[in-house]
Amino acid sequence: MSGDASTPEQDPAQAVSDGQQPVETPSDPVETTPAPDPGSSAEASPQTGDNEARLEQLEREHTSLRDEHDVLRGQYMRIAADFDNFRKRQSRDQDDLKIQLTCSTLSEILPVVDNFDRARQQLDPQGEEAQALHRSYQGLYKQLVDVLKQLGVAPMRVVGQEFDPTLHEAVLREPSDAHPEDVVIEELQRGYHLNGKVLRHAMVKVSMGPGPQNGATSEPAEAPPADAAAEEGGSGDSNG
Repeated sequence: MSGDASTPEQDPAQAVSDGQQPVETPSDPVETTPAPDPGSSAEASPQTGDNEARLEQLEREHTSLRDEHDVLRGQYMRIAADFDNFRKRQSRDQDDLKIQLTCSTLSEILPVVDNFDRARQQLDPQGEEAQALHRSYQGLYKQLVDVLKQLGVAPMRVVGQEFDPTLHEAVLREPSDAHPEDVVIEELQRGYHLNGKVLRHAMVKVSMGPGPQNGATSEPAEAPPADAAAEEGGSGDSNG
């Protein structure tokens, strides 16, 4: 046969027995991960930079929104506090106005109550008809007093109390052996309270304490002039 002919494939076992090196046969191809393409890595780098820039922008927006939220929350808290103070102030003003109107109205009614009280003290019914009229009058006076009591009006009790300029108005001062100084000894016009506040001051007479004749230390009276004493002596002799 010529040298062009193909050499028959030799069995590896036979080759080993013949003292020849076995011929390696190609095995199945091993799958390998292809190396990254330099072009693809170059394309991924700008995308990563865009993501980082977007993240930074979102963080800045979040910080800005949080600061704006804090500002708006502070404004809301201040407005809420101002409104609460305004509401309380309006409530106080309404209460004060109501008290002022009540005091003004009751101040006009109190003189009528005074006249009722004076007339009640002066009446002395004798006959049966007069007594019936007096009972009707007393019922009317009691009704008026009950209405004032329901409105929070209460009379002052001042006799025997120490003089207090916030409650009393001193009209007269006179010596008194029964009361010490600055003690109310008589009520000239009744005073009234309205829910604990002074509606009308009581007009009172205040004690000045014991008079000079009963005092512990009293100055002696001045001696009359000599001429006056002579005249008194001469007149006494003439009368004698």
